[in-house]
Amino acid sequence: MIPRYSRPEMVAIWSEANRFRIWFEIEALAAEAMAGLGTIPGEAAATIRERGDRMLAAIGDSDIARIAAIERETRHDVIAFLTWLAEGVGEASRFVHLGMTSSDVLDTCLAVQLKAASDLLLADLDAVLASLRARIEEHRHTPTIGRSHGIHAEPTTFGLKLAGHYAEFARGRRRLAAARDEIATCAISGAVGTFAHLDPAIEAHVARELGLTPEPVSTQVIPRDRHAMFFCVLGVVASAIERLAIEVRHLQRSEVREAEEYFHPGQKGSSAMPHKRNPVLSENLTGLARVVRAAVVPALENVALWHERDISHSSVERVFAPDATIALDFALARLAGLVANWTIHPARMAANLGSLGGVVQSGEVLLALAASGLSREDAYRLVQKNAMATWQGLDKPGGRSFRDNLLADAEVTARLDRAAIERALDPALQVARVDAIIDRALAA
Repeated sequence: MIPRYSRPEMVAIWSEANRFRIWFEIEALAAEAMAGLGTIPGEAAATIRERGDRMLAAIGDSDIARIAAIERETRHDVIAFLTWLAEGVGEASRFVHLGMTSSDVLDTCLAVQLKAASDLLLADLDAVLASLRARIEEHRHTPTIGRSHGIHAEPTTFGLKLAGHYAEFARGRRRLAAARDEIATCAISGAVGTFAHLDPAIEAHVARELGLTPEPVSTQVIPRDRHAMFFCVLGVVASAIERLAIEVRHLQRSEVREAEEYFHPGQKGSSAMPHKRNPVLSENLTGLARVVRAAVVPALENVALWHERDISHSSVERVFAPDATIALDFALARLAGLVANWTIHPARMAANLGSLGGVVQSGEVLLALAASGLSREDAYRLVQKNAMATWQGLDKPGGRSFRDNLLADAEVTARLDRAAIERALDPALQVARVDAIIDRALAA
């Protein structure tokens, strides 16, 4: 992922230096487990640990360049690393990687990296949830219009709108926590996963020390259905980001102007039009969501490998695992800040709520007429007739409100008196249960 959309802590997880440190830790733990079983000398395991720790603590650009140079000759990344390690460890290096295969190192390392990435993403989600919760409480009872198909539907509150997003991100967090546990698996089982040259106790030791769980059956690789599930969850979280980002963008449209991204002092919206205040952060989030979701289909396609393994998944994961996690980390952090600093315009929400002359109360009038004994079909006809008359008169001189049209309709007033009509037109009716819904969402 390019630096523009990257945060240092997540980038560090995927750095070459960190990858080599994890590779060494896997090898050192395996050697220590072998020493404990008497498979290799204890002094050798101690030497591997001591000298390797010193090498990896100081690993720098020249070391990485040396490993890359070896790989250009060997055409094998793990062998290149082991060769470099042997140069510093010395004689004891002959006990490194005994009975193991490259995928034991690569797949276990990827599990460690994805687990660490998950921890950052879970913290990011907590920040988004905290920002949303604060704005929900602030606007729990701020009246606004609910829309379906982009058209005014019935009154709601801005807090309730946000509560729906809160509940979605809470579900996303639970899914990610489960995906983190599922991806955190270790494989130290050797060629084709038979433990032919390894005691399963070695795998158990490495897993325990790294906070992983042994893979029940690793056919030289950890099955990729785990990874597919993980990246599908990231894709769903990205879609939740985009859904909220689209709401931000729509509410900032000039014709709506109910809410807008915070406009910083000195910020410029356009090189040509000084008046512009564009929803650039939420548009950016929409784009980043696409980047994260782009990992989903390749992750699913990686599940079907040949026989016990091939490496068709490897090149794909080297690209999308860092990119998807880095992009999602950046997007979640940006979203948390956007929500926290979002500029809300309750007066504009109230103006839009009343802009259609009261027709948004049509459902309550329909129910009141039906309760009076009128058939639903006849009640619908009466209400729609008056609602359409209100629509058509909105921009005409002398156009009447929905209330006035209802009061002037003898068929309506034969069923409902003025007080009943006024009760049906009270917008408080639609939001009477808002607190219960919000409390339920926040409790979850």
